Amino acid sequence: MEAVKAILERAKSGADLSETEGVVLLGQKEPEAIAEICKTADDLRQKQAGDTVTYVINRNINFTNICEQHCSFCAFRRDEGEEGAFWLNTSQILEKTADAVRRNATEICMQGGLNPKAKLDGASLPYYLRLVEAIKAEFPQLHLHAFSPQEVQFIAREDGISYEDVIIALRDAGVGSMPGTAAEVLSDSVRRVICPEKIDTATWLEIIRIAHRLGVPTTSTMLCGHIETPEDAIAHLQKLRSLQQNAIEKGYPAKITEFILLPFVGQEAPKPLRNRVGRDQPILEDTLLLTAVARIFLGNWIANHQPSWVKLGLEGAIEALKCGCNDIGGTLMEEHITTMAGAQGGTCMEVETLQNAIQSIDRSYQQRSTLYEYL
Repeated sequence: MEAVKAILERAKSGADLSETEGVVLLGQKEPEAIAEICKTADDLRQKQAGDTVTYVINRNINFTNICEQHCSFCAFRRDEGEEGAFWLNTSQILEKTADAVRRNATEICMQGGLNPKAKLDGASLPYYLRLVEAIKAEFPQLHLHAFSPQEVQFIAREDGISYEDVIIALRDAGVGSMPGTAAEVLSDSVRRVICPEKIDTATWLEIIRIAHRLGVPTTSTMLCGHIETPEDAIAHLQKLRSLQQNAIEKGYPAKITEFILLPFVGQEAPKPLRNRVGRDQPILEDTLLLTAVARIFLGNWIANHQPSWVKLGLEGAIEALKCGCNDIGGTLMEEHITTMAGAQGGTCMEVETLQNAIQSIDRSYQQRSTLYEYL
């Protein structure tokens, strides 16, 4: 406990923790030590992000689940022609967007499977640009938060162009920010097991760096609670912290806006990983400890931290607000990737439900934009 207290005192004084110190905190099993870690995270959250809990009114649009990859945690992907496979056309996407606007959404979050047939005139980039341009032509006021580093790499590979070319084209067509998904755990030994076909750690980091340099803000995420060790988790946080420090030191026009922890939901996941992990739903206590440690480790550089109510349920997300989170995420309106994995948090949150949840722990709420401006 003395070692934990000394580490927490350093954190409270404003110091950045070392990876070794992060691993010590994450390895704690005693309730007393864990309570101290969560209390420190909550204190730092107040100092770094204030007491107001933010939320965004957004809609998720997964435009296809047809995917060439076979990640071992994914229950969303399908092969073309397989039962449950879907691929939305432009008018279906615009219909969903119009519905979101009627419900006061300020953001569309768009990601999809890696469908090799998603092309126009034999090229991948024009297909993605058409999606963006169709939405922006009809709803110029919407912020488009779209296409992960994995999708950028896929488009670049399919068309034989650079990551920079892809990001510039998407940015100029109207993409306002990039989801920092496909990060899973930034450790190639873990990735070889859970997502062997996905981009490697260095490529994910490179694409995010290029986005920041080109003025495209990104989020950051971690998939936790599967086969990763505490060392893997802290090394992941260290890589995110370095990315943010790099963007700030180099004076890039954009940086990471938030960190989101995504606990593994195994209920419908492919059997090998599910059997190896040995449970269907996240362990809330483990997720909350990592939530707290992430705040302590990253908070000086990434001020906004968000839980996943889809994965943890709303009750779990409320607990995360006491362990370092200052944002409760978005309304989503529909969510397929986690729900198809067997998550029990639901697919849509009404604004009032989020507001009531925030008030239930005596914090005030505030609607925000994707880039954390108060609305």
